[in-house]
Amino acid sequence: MPKQQRTIIRDKALAADDWQLLEEEAALPESSPVIVSWERWQSLLDSDQDDGRHPHVGVQIPNTLDLTEAWTQLQARPLIALSFPAFPDGRAYSQARLLRDRYGFASEVRAYGDAVVRDQLEFMARCGINAFVLRDDQDPEACLKAFGSFSDAYQPACDGVAPIWKRRRAAG
Repeated sequence: MPKQQRTIIRDKALAADDWQLLEEEAALPESSPVIVSWERWQSLLDSDQDDGRHPHVGVQIPNTLDLTEAWTQLQARPLIALSFPAFPDGRAYSQARLLRDRYGFASEVRAYGDAVVRDQLEFMARCGINAFVLRDDQDPEACLKAFGSFSDAYQPACDGVAPIWKRRRAAG
């Protein structure tokens, strides 16, 4: 029996997850999109196995990774997955902002982990995350409603929404 595809939220819509998280020892497929760990990505680069033959390899990075040092190894990836292991740990929010604002990363930025729940989705999206692997106890349909929870923004962010103070200043 084929494995059922997981439903994720991508670009504020439900979507079938067309990416497979590859086990550390599994062979790298020739063409299907896979996500590898940062450690596996480093070993691929060290062994010259990623010589352009694997353009469908995304990288799952730890939230402790310093993007200023790792950016050159990530910039051509079609997907970067960010870890949200717990609510009080906001490092991946900063990574998302850096990817979008500083480095201009235009491909998929994906959130995964225990803190990827409805109450956090709009904040994650404002930081530049456009794909969400929801925690198992989250209803994807209900989670879509999170993106309309707030009518105004108070801080500038990656989503292009002008903060309310800026709109008030422009109005008058």
